[in-house]
Amino acid sequence: MDFRSALIKYATSKKIDKTENERRESEYFSKYYEEGKKGRDDPKQSYNVIPKFYYKLPREEDVLAQKLREEARAIFLQRRGKQLLNNTELKALWVLLDKHHSPPHSDEEQMINYQDFLHVANLGGPKCRSYFTPTVFAKLQGGDPYGRVSIMALFNYVMRKVWYHQTRIGLSLYDVIGQGYLREVDLENYILELIPTLPQLDGLEKSFHSFYVCTAVRKFLFFLDPLRTGRVRIQDILACSFLDDLLELRDVDMPKDLQDSNWFSAPSALRVYGQYLNLDKDHNGMLNKEELAGYGTGTLTRAFMDRVFQECLTYDGEMDYKTYLDFVLAMENRQEPQSLHYLFRILDVDGKGYLDTFCLNYFFRAIQEQMRVHGQEPILFEDVKDEVFDMVKPANPAWITLQDLVNCGQGDTVVTILIDLNGFWTYENREAMAADTGDSAPDLM
Repeated sequence: MDFRSALIKYATSKKIDKTENERRESEYFSKYYEEGKKGRDDPKQSYNVIPKFYYKLPREEDVLAQKLREEARAIFLQRRGKQLLNNTELKALWVLLDKHHSPPHSDEEQMINYQDFLHVANLGGPKCRSYFTPTVFAKLQGGDPYGRVSIMALFNYVMRKVWYHQTRIGLSLYDVIGQGYLREVDLENYILELIPTLPQLDGLEKSFHSFYVCTAVRKFLFFLDPLRTGRVRIQDILACSFLDDLLELRDVDMPKDLQDSNWFSAPSALRVYGQYLNLDKDHNGMLNKEELAGYGTGTLTRAFMDRVFQECLTYDGEMDYKTYLDFVLAMENRQEPQSLHYLFRILDVDGKGYLDTFCLNYFFRAIQEQMRVHGQEPILFEDVKDEVFDMVKPANPAWITLQDLVNCGQGDTVVTILIDLNGFWTYENREAMAADTGDSAPDLM
């Protein structure tokens, strides 16, 4: 057989195979399609007995459905709460661990091996077993030559897990919608009902409670809701340290220095609110541009103040207490990414998403003007610009992005020297101030 004949034969066989495949495909399709049609009418088929797993949220006007959903969630959360170890059970667990520590014994720290670890899990009952897993034992390994783990580390781990779940359940009770986040009003209700349980807040007058709640809630929203959606994920609340700071107020013997540094303490809340009242010269409950300019050392530039009132929420050109709290949080935490995001939006005059030479010059001109007012020779802009770019080392040498400011670790310094004369003076004289630590730096004002 020549090559041409062989090729024709091969092509013919392939055509036959293709026809056969199409026939079989059609046959299988018809078979399973018919079976599927029968199945839809047969209640025993799986897709007729699988329970419904998605339910639309009840509408606002459907009050009965909303109440039913809230009650069902509350009962579910209470049931989950009962599954956690209570104080009595935690004490009993500590006794078990103390009795079953593993040799060789030491006066410094009690240890437990894996066999005793499993034994305690069985003695502790069903509630304890979820904390006594091989994974937990492996995580708590600290290099003991006998492969043991510290009993104190194990107990602290159980305590933290119990606290975590208790707190999550407590927060979830305020999640009215049941979607895993708290709205501003939910956070306000949570903190308002928490106040009586915090001894450090006993001295607050009830008339101040609403201002305290507003002050506390703003910190959660400012740092955990950067997109300003008006809600915060419960997961994010648990992951940050803010709730720890708030619950520290249960300590009746909390030192004064810790109170002063804790945003949620009574002295801190009164300080912030007192500053707001002092700035409000016309006593109308709002701050205008001139009043806010007195914030801090009173050396914030006019250009910066103008941009604050252009970008921030105001009412007839005046700032309310909530907007003021955001401003204070940004100014007092300039090293934090959320604060840099807030301030970067103000510095980005043209809304381009980056700071170029024009933006830097726009703000530094106001610094130069204030220096002339105080009888000082202004620093050349070119020198400051070069120093700023050297500090930031942006990815693009022509401009500075928000990410550049965050990555360089000196974003707070860059912002300060552009918006605050006193901050710029402090930065310029940092070497002299470091050499003479005995004297405090003089203020320009």
